Amino acid sequence: MQARLAAAAAMILVSGAAEARELFVTNEKGNSVTIIDGDTLKVTATVPVGNRPRGIVISPDGKFLYICVSDDDTIKVMDSTTHQLVGDLPSGPDPEQLTISPDGKTIYVANEDDNMVTLIDVEGRNQIDQIPVGVEPEGMGVSHDGKTVVNTSETTNMAHFIDVASHEIKDNVLVGQRPRYAWFTADDAEVWVSAEVGGNVSVIDNTAQPRKVTHTIPFAVQGLPKEAIGPVGVRITKDRKLAFVALGAANRIAVIDAQKYAVTKYLLVGQRVWQLAFSPDEKTLYSTNGVSNDISVIDVDRLEVVKSVTVGQLPWGVAVKGW
Repeated sequence: MQARLAAAAAMILVSGAAEARELFVTNEKGNSVTIIDGDTLKVTATVPVGNRPRGIVISPDGKFLYICVSDDDTIKVMDSTTHQLVGDLPSGPDPEQLTISPDGKTIYVANEDDNMVTLIDVEGRNQIDQIPVGVEPEGMGVSHDGKTVVNTSETTNMAHFIDVASHEIKDNVLVGQRPRYAWFTADDAEVWVSAEVGGNVSVIDNTAQPRKVTHTIPFAVQGLPKEAIGPVGVRITKDRKLAFVALGAANRIAVIDAQKYAVTKYLLVGQRVWQLAFSPDEKTLYSTNGVSNDISVIDVDRLEVVKSVTVGQLPWGVAVKGW
C-alpha cells in the first residue's frame, strides 16, 4: 500500500511539473524571449533567440515553442521545460507570423518579403512546399479540424483560404485595409480578420461557398482620431460569447459581443497593444504592449486589467503553457 501511495504521489509531482504555468513573450527589439511564471507573474528568465523575434506558437503537446526570428530567416525551436534552443526550422525569408496544425506535424509561415506561405514538416525539419499568396503576407490561422489555413496579405487586402490537402487557394476574400491577423472560431464556422489601417474586423463565413464577409465591426474610442485605432491581435472564447481585439496605438483592447458583433467595452492597457493570448482555461487574457515594454493581464470574468508585467524591448508575440 505504501509503495502504491508513494508512486501515486510521484506521478502527481511529475504531472504538476509538466503543467508549469508559464508565459513566453517575444521581444522584437530585445532579440529575446521573456519567460514569466504564470502563478506569480514574475519574470524568471530572458533567453536570447536571434534577430527580431516576432510570431510565436506552442506545440499542441506543450513541449516546444516555435519562434519566427525574422531577420535571421529562420524559426527557432525552444524546449518549453529547459528553455534551451534545440534547433532551427527552414522558414523562408523574413518569417513574421506562423501557425501549427492541430496534430503538431506541420507549421505554416508567412514570408513577408517573397509573398509566400511556407509549409514545414516539424519532425523532418524540412520545407514541404511554398504557396504564392498576396503581397506582404502576415496573418496566419488554421482551422481546428486542420483542413484549412488562412493567410492575410497586407497590401493585397485579402484573406487567402488554403486547402491543406491540395495546398491550393480555394477562396480569396477582400477585407479591410492592411489585414494583420486571422482567427477561427472554435467551431470553424467563422474567421475574424483584423485590418490595422481599415480600423475594423471582417467576419467571414467559413461555411459559405464561396466564403464571404457577413459582418464588419468598426471601432471608435472617445477622444482618439480614427487613424490611431489599428486592430491587430484577435482572440475569441470557445463558446463564441466574447471576442477581444488589440487596437494598436489606441492602447485599448476592444471587448465584443461575438453573437451580436458589437463592441461592449474598451479596456485601457499598455502602449501599442499588439498580440493577445488566453490562458487555456480562458480565465485570463494577456496582451503584448510594444511601446511600454510590458504585458497586460486581464481578468476575463471581470473584464478588468489586473496587472502589468515589464518584459523586454518591444514585446510582440505571446504564447502560454500550462493550466
